[in-house]
Amino acid sequence: MVENRRFGTLVPHLVLWIGVAIVAFPVYLAFVASTHDGATVANGQMPLWPGLHAAENYRRALTESGLAGAPVATMLLNSLITALAIAAGKIVISLLSAYGLIYFRFPLRQTAFWLIFVTLMLPVEVRIYPTYKVAADLHLLDSYAGLALPLIASATATLLYRQFFLTVPNELVEASRIDGAGPVRFFIDTLLPLSRTTTAALFVILFIYGWNQYLWPILVTTRDDMQTVVIGLRKMTTITDQLTEWQVVMATAMLAMLPPVAVVVGMQRLFVRGLVETEK
Repeated sequence: MVENRRFGTLVPHLVLWIGVAIVAFPVYLAFVASTHDGATVANGQMPLWPGLHAAENYRRALTESGLAGAPVATMLLNSLITALAIAAGKIVISLLSAYGLIYFRFPLRQTAFWLIFVTLMLPVEVRIYPTYKVAADLHLLDSYAGLALPLIASATATLLYRQFFLTVPNELVEASRIDGAGPVRFFIDTLLPLSRTTTAALFVILFIYGWNQYLWPILVTTRDDMQTVVIGLRKMTTITDQLTEWQVVMATAMLAMLPPVAVVVGMQRLFVRGLVETEK
């Protein structure tokens, strides 16, 4: 029996492109809406092709502060700083905590691990009030520290690094000892390079997690110039005394998508390797 390879490859590709079209069509509509004027978008008969008002809409979104209280450029910067701080902080804390749990022997080591693990079962809503009280007492409201520090610990990342370190052969530890390396040198020269792909995968996930935060930033920020772009988008759609300018809202939505997409595309290879690699 001769296998019909053309038909065998055509069907999966056709299904793939149908899936891509279904997922990408709403994003394309948002882009098209961001290129038309307000009347065209509001009358419900928006064309399927881009219009001629893209430059005006994106300029208004980036520079004007009347729609969300602050220009979108300021909110994008706040979101970028917050997401980077959350991702970097979670990775550093998780690396150090997992390193201590695996390579150091101390009393109640397993208890410490399970205490970290139990925090996975606590939803944000359960600890939101005490966290807000602590942040307010430390005068962290309306600051980058207040946006990032309460979200900087991650039991999930600690668990992933712990499982990764368990796969590192003991021969590497013995070889480092014979070479005269102490704990700090072993961590920097051996474990960090081996953790490169895992760290890259975690960074992508944690950056998107920090970028999409909504509940905590809306609680901890009251000043317009400290709000993130996710909050700005919400404020743009809830204007009560005037019509919503959907063309500017869609332009803001497209701008808000760019940094996470850039991170995923730029780190795609390391991200995939970090998710699938199990053997060292």
